[in-house]
Amino acid sequence: QVQLVESGGGLVQAGGSLRLSCAASGRRFNTYAMGWFRQAPGKEREFVAASRWSFRYYADSAKGRFTISRDNAKNTVYLEMNNLKPEDTAVYYCAADSSLSSTTVNDAGAYDYWGQGTQVTVSS
Repeated sequence: QVQLVESGGGLVQAGGSLRLSCAASGRRFNTYAMGWFRQAPGKEREFVAASRWSFRYYADSAKGRFTISRDNAKNTVYLEMNNLKPEDTAVYYCAADSSLSSTTVNDAGAYDYWGQGTQVTVSS
């Protein structure tokens, strides 16, 4: 069983930056694929970024602006978000799974464990 706790959300002006954190419980954190997803009101949950072993994966909307990183010693994954836009406003969720492949890291349905989410609001 893995428990995930996100933090770092908040209100920021367009063009600003935020750093989200996701702390994970449990052992063998380094073997888990970790993903960030987001869900805006009235929309489906969408993939943002993922980290699997030494690989990083990004949605097109995140490329060049967001960076996912992880500290396996601290069981924590981060999402650094720069040049934020109003359309980035959403609840951001951290997810984990131990058996994903490179073709499923962007599939929300493939993840077994989820955090409670943290709100990110970008004002124009």
